[in-house]
Amino acid sequence: MRVFLAGASGAIGRRLLPKLLERGHEVVAMTRTPRKVDSLRDAGAFPVVVDGLDRDAVMAAVTGAEPDVVIHQMTALTSVGNPRRFDADFHVTNELRTTGTDNLLDAARAAGARRFIAQSFAGWPSIREGGPVKTEDDPLDPHPPAKMRESLDAIRYLERTVAEAKGIEGIVLRYGGFYGPASEMPEQMLDGVRKRRFPLVGDGGGVWSFVHLDDAADATVAAVERGAPGIYNIVDDDPARVAEWLPVFAASLGAKPPRHVPAWLGRLAAGEAAVVMMTQSRGSSNAKAKRELGWQPEHPSWREGFREALTA
Repeated sequence: MRVFLAGASGAIGRRLLPKLLERGHEVVAMTRTPRKVDSLRDAGAFPVVVDGLDRDAVMAAVTGAEPDVVIHQMTALTSVGNPRRFDADFHVTNELRTTGTDNLLDAARAAGARRFIAQSFAGWPSIREGGPVKTEDDPLDPHPPAKMRESLDAIRYLERTVAEAKGIEGIVLRYGGFYGPASEMPEQMLDGVRKRRFPLVGDGGGVWSFVHLDDAADATVAAVERGAPGIYNIVDDDPARVAEWLPVFAASLGAKPPRHVPAWLGRLAAGEAAVVMMTQSRGSSNAKAKRELGWQPEHPSWREGFREALTA
């Protein structure tokens, strides 16, 4: 099939592109960064330089490519790291999840594509009530912290727009927290853990779900080739409390154990969003993705995955 991959030079895009090519797909790789063109071409793709917020340019690129499948992996996460600035740090990404989604989806339909796949996120957007692990049928959080409201609204918009799209098969992939080799992870997080500036807040009872970057890419290939319309959680088999995974993450980096601070101090130092993620967030079930996409993560648990990836 011919695949149009928007966000081809991002964290998932870099892992996804070679897997698509290995499966025999022809890939048109979209990036907004001209200096990435040579590496995309060398990898075997046909590169195009387009800003996802430029509607006319997106329309021209996609219709010119005449793809069977369009994949939306566009984000702008270079400055993420301060939970007090959560929505501000995600502002451009939120535009890509709203205006960018509209641009790319309209272009996909105009090009006659039969399938549209978009990136979402599993974890903190879920409702913070009931059990610790949520499925795709559980609602999103109706009352997020104020600093996360714009970002959750953008996720909600993307998921609704894609899942309910007319005239095309819409698939939403809710990825868990990405991890891989330290060289490919956000330096803000690594530096914070190494310098013990990423403390364990309160009881550390918030539940997180992770996914290795290669497993996320494999799930996306499965969605390209055989996914039915709908929403899928793309996470490993082992949702875990922050109190469990954060010390293992630190040890895998060779860092000292994280400090512990009470929730009230965490709220003063880092804001409500940080406390919610550390103490109230919910994990996600991958049962639907395994059942309906025929996908099985090669890294079923972060427990071994962190050590393997971060010590490499």
